Parts: sequence; structure tokens; C-alpha cells
Amino acid sequence: MSTFLNVFPKQYCGCSCVLLFSAFALSSWPSATAQTRESSRSATVLHQLNDSIEELVERVSPTVVQILVTGYGASEETQRGQTDLLVGRRRAIGSGVIVDPEGYIITNAHVVNGAQNIEVLVPPPPAPTVSGAAPEGPQGRTYQARIVGTSREIDLAVIKIDGHGLPSLSIRNSMPPARQGEMVFAFGSPEGLRNTVTMGVVSAVARQPDPDSPLVYVQTDTPINPGNSGGALVNANGDLVGINTFILSSSGGNQGLGFAIPEGVVASAYPQLVKFGHIHQPAIGALVQTITPELAAALRLKRDFGVIISDISPGGPADTAGIKIQDVVVSVDGVAISSLPQFAQSLYLHKTGDHAAIEIFRGADRLKINVGLAERPHKEDSLIDLADPVKNLVRPLDILGVQLTLDLAKELPDLRIPTGVIVAARTLGARTGEIPLQTGDVIHGLNATPITSLDGLRAALAAMKPGDPVALQIERHEQIFYVSFTR
Repeated sequence: MSTFLNVFPKQYCGCSCVLLFSAFALSSWPSATAQTRESSRSATVLHQLNDSIEELVERVSPTVVQILVTGYGASEETQRGQTDLLVGRRRAIGSGVIVDPEGYIITNAHVVNGAQNIEVLVPPPPAPTVSGAAPEGPQGRTYQARIVGTSREIDLAVIKIDGHGLPSLSIRNSMPPARQGEMVFAFGSPEGLRNTVTMGVVSAVARQPDPDSPLVYVQTDTPINPGNSGGALVNANGDLVGINTFILSSSGGNQGLGFAIPEGVVASAYPQLVKFGHIHQPAIGALVQTITPELAAALRLKRDFGVIISDISPGGPADTAGIKIQDVVVSVDGVAISSLPQFAQSLYLHKTGDHAAIEIFRGADRLKINVGLAERPHKEDSLIDLADPVKNLVRPLDILGVQLTLDLAKELPDLRIPTGVIVAARTLGARTGEIPLQTGDVIHGLNATPITSLDGLRAALAAMKPGDPVALQIERHEQIFYVSFTR
């Protein structure tokens, strides 16, 4: 009481002071009680939020894996002011999401690019802890993985491990789109720290970092760092919002600018990657880019926004229909087009063989042109037509191989070596998951012996005994490296 009395003038000392204190205490009692109740309610809400987040993490964490990739890649080295491009062995760490209990995993294409060997660490199921202590025991199980399909255009890949009954995260087109301000959680292995979760919000739902690319991303301030690539971005329900892909950073670390491939894109791409190994996209045979005010002024265009035709494939659907360079796209099928993503999406809604009504400005004229949509060519699709299931079977490798001819090499202009045996398809066999070959790979050598024909490849394999080491020199995506296994 002495402390309380000291703040008042001395004339209030004695009984009057005691009465004053009692009256003050009584008058403040309802307010103190209300504050206590409010504090209790706040604590309850915080505990409920905490419990919900813990439950979400327990449910999602077992579906997010760490991916360890070894292979060859390019890097730059600067000495005495000179920069050299070096190709050497690389080791990369990324993340992935199990989307099928039988071991199918979604990740980024750049995570597995140039991979010779892919290891996947699947975390153990969550174990109950005692008094908050960390669970003891193994850190998970390691599997060897093979690539099922990749799309470098949208930076997605599907890999497969020989697992069964694994925890998985569903992907589906029926998911409502992300909402700006929505709470989200990023799961992955930033800087190799596996089984990490961070929290933030959706900063933007359809961000287009590159104005000349039709790709849009979910932007988030959730802390994302190198190693998070391929991991899951989920909402408060534990539903997949997107696949974490890249960050914008001047320091190399998180600056609150993370980007994820939207779940809708993943849901559309996944079944195609599993079935074909790549994405089937309808196209009109034209290159379209974003109109900037500077471009509009220089070309004296009728509008300074939207998209413009900048190139036409000779003999393609757009060329045949009469589309010309510098045509400005106004609408597709009656829907106004103001951005490159809108244009790409309008075509993606069509099937191969459909027609799209494209309205354009050509100078001062406004025209409507019906353009057919064709399948964007994939060299893997044409290769399978050349392969006979019996004559082209290379049983020890579980592949259908096609010998490169001069004419075929000309159709594949990206090849660095125009001879060898190209993998037209993979077949189901006892060792399909063990031999790390992909459709489109070109076999140039076996154990330092050049391979220039299908018969030569078969003969080299036949001369080997079971258990002998095998090193195939292959070319993939303009990179040449070795894959190894035992006969």
C-alpha cells in the first residue's frame, strides 16, 4: 500500500487514504476481470491456432521429400579477369512432393536437369513425442529414383521411386485458386535442412515476372531459400497451392519474394508428364509477345498494351490462316486479351484440331480470323513411330532403340554428335527402374567403345556377363555424360 500512497499528496494520508485506495480498487475490479477474460480468450485462440498448425505440419511433412542429385552441369570460373565456362560434376539438393502413394513425385525440372543419379529421402511418419522432446530414430528411408517426364518450359518434372502405400498430397483441378492475403506454409529442404516448414501469406495470385513469358506464379512472402525448389506450398487446409520454384533475391537468400507454380498448372501437367513424358500443348505456330508503350510508339500501334504477333512459323496454322507479323491480338473467341498469360490460357483451353476465332488490329483495320490449333511437335512422339516393338527391342536395357541416320540427325538439330542409338521408348521390364535412361537419350558409347548402330549396341551388351559394370555415354538436352549400372 505504501507504494500506492506515495503517488498522492500528503494531505490524503491516514484513513482517508485507505478509503481512497479501497474505492479505487473496487472501481477497477470489473475492468480487471474483463481484461482477464479477454486475455484468457486470446490465449485460447492462440492455442487453437498453434494446435491447428501442428496438426497440419504432421499431415503434410511426410509427403515432402528431399532430393539429392548428382550429374554434370555447367558453371563459370573467373581467373585474371577471364571467365571460362566449365562442365563438371555437380551435386544439387532440392525438394519434391509425393502425389501418388505408389511413389510418383512432383518436383522442378531444374532440380533434376542433367541428373545421373537421383536419391530421394522420404521422411519417417511422425512419431508421438514425450514432453516436447524430439523423436529419436531413423531420419527416413532413401530410394533411387528415375525420371518419368519433364517440361523445361514450365519447370516441372515427375520422378518415380519404388515405394508403396506412401503418404501423398492430392493434386486436382477442382481446387479453388489461391487468394491474396491467404495464410500459406512452405515445406522443403532449404540449404539442405530437410523437413523444414515456414509460414507466410499469398502476396499475389498471378504474378508475371517476365513480361514476354506466359507463365504466371503464386507470389508469397513465406521464407523460401535454395533447396526449397520442388517443395510444397499449402494453405491452412493442407491443400496444395503450388510448387515452390524460385526466389528474387540480391543476396541469394530469402527476401520475401518467393514464387510457386500454381496448383492448377501442376494438375494439368502431371497426367501428361506421366503418360507422355512431356506436355502436349495446342499451338498456332506463332510467337506472341507483350506490347510495351515504347514498342507501341516505335511501331505506331493502335494500342500500347496487350500482345503482338512477332513471328510466324512458315506453313503453320497461323500462316495458313493469314495471320501476319505486327498483328495486335484484340480477343480470342470473344474474350478480350490484355496480357500474354491470358492469350496462352485461351489457347490452352482448346484441343488439337479445334479452331480459335482470333480478332486482331492490322493497322487501322479490325479483322477476325479463324485459326486451327496444331500439336506442338515433340521429337519423342515421332521417334516411337519409327520403332518396331520386336526389331528395335534392346532387352538388356529395357528400351526400344532407333539407329541415328543422317536424315534423322537433321531432324534433331540440337544433337552434338550425329551418330549413335536414340532411346525411342522405354519398355516394362525387370530392370526398368534401375537403368537411368530417358526417352530421347542418345547412346554414344558403352565402356569407352563407340556405339554407332543398333547391332553394335546389342553386340557390346551380349559380350558382357551378368554383374559386369556398364558405363553408357549418353547425350541428353545438349549435355554429354555417363550413366552407370551393372549388367
